[in-house]
Amino acid sequence: MGDEGNEEDLALMAKVARGDENAFAKIVAKHQHAVLGTVAKMTNQSSDTEDIAQQVFIRLWKSAERYQPTAKFTTFLFTITRNLVFNATRKKSGKNEYSFDALEGKWRQSIEDKSSDSRPDKSIEQTELRQIIDQAISSLPEKQRLAVILRRYEKMPYEEIAETLGISVPAVKSQLFRARTALRESLGKYLKD
Repeated sequence: MGDEGNEEDLALMAKVARGDENAFAKIVAKHQHAVLGTVAKMTNQSSDTEDIAQQVFIRLWKSAERYQPTAKFTTFLFTITRNLVFNATRKKSGKNEYSFDALEGKWRQSIEDKSSDSRPDKSIEQTELRQIIDQAISSLPEKQRLAVILRRYEKMPYEEIAETLGISVPAVKSQLFRARTALRESLGKYLKD
């Protein structure tokens, strides 16, 4: 997307600020997949996923008049996404604390149950592995989880992730390093085969 995409987004946001619903519809169409995907990964595909993603765009509409393009548009959009997801997960669980042991037990049992009937084909194994990876990512602390999702799935540069999370680039790299370490530990046994 690069600078061309950002310029287009900025032009659309200027129109949205003047109440242009067609420009808003274009922004939604352009970014809804990325926002929905990020929210789904952050909330582990909970029933709130679509509601939160919709709230992101409602907030975007409401803040259009005050929007100042000091950063890339996607940074602004994912900052709204971050705030709403973090608020929703905090409300649901008080504080995001996950037991790796409990999750690991669930994964093992799930895989044993599925493989005890018959030998699954390769696509089923890949689907299970993808689910295990998604589960491991969802068990990371909020900032680490969002950093991984923005880097891996949205291909966002470190600088943009830093702005989205409100931390420095070295802090982003540190968050990603800790996340990768935790993921390696929790997924090591699945990736050895």
